[in-house]
Amino acid sequence: MEIAREVKAAGAGFLRGGAFKPRSSPYSFQGLKEEGLELLKLARTVTGLPIVSEIMSVSMLDRFVAEVDVIQIGARNMQNFDLLKAVGQTRKPVLLKRGMSATIEEFLMSAEYILAEGNENVILCERGIRTFETYTRNTLDLSAVLAIKRLSHLPVLVDPSHAAGLAWMVESLSKAAVAVGADGLIIEVHNDPANARCDGPQSITPERFEALMHSLRAIAQCENRVV
Repeated sequence: MEIAREVKAAGAGFLRGGAFKPRSSPYSFQGLKEEGLELLKLARTVTGLPIVSEIMSVSMLDRFVAEVDVIQIGARNMQNFDLLKAVGQTRKPVLLKRGMSATIEEFLMSAEYILAEGNENVILCERGIRTFETYTRNTLDLSAVLAIKRLSHLPVLVDPSHAAGLAWMVESLSKAAVAVGADGLIIEVHNDPANARCDGPQSITPERFEALMHSLRAIAQCENRVV
């Protein structure tokens, strides 16, 4: 509730939380699951922020349609075609993240699976791709924003937090994303990153988020845009 209130006050438009967390290791924290979803709903009630959360399987679809404002398809499920078709048969907004090794064409074809079922409410997200570089968690491909905007009519978000995996990079990459034309940003915020259950190293504090929002508004203004 504390984080939700602070990011809303700073200008956030949505609250995204992974109630269900797909992780590479089966021994890593997997999210609070149903309890986490209830906490997100409570945060929505308290702040009025629409909530975004990742769906893991078709079996959860009815609940997500009823309870979540935007359904996220994570990078690991970008080519889970049964899941893409299922969310395509709803009219719920879908946030589709680019797969870790997906080409832009593959990314757009995954979106087509949703669109072909009749759901036009698709939002794409560039969140970094896996390359030979290991200093960062992934390699943020800002050129993908430009390419997708030329090839598609769909809005494109950038997730600098998951791309870099390093909190000290997030602010600069966020500014670059706005400058290159991204339609939105997904930024990890935590009031105690050192003790976060997961993704702490890439999370910025609410105070840094508020300062960043001021900078982003100035950069957007230079491009005749608003945050």
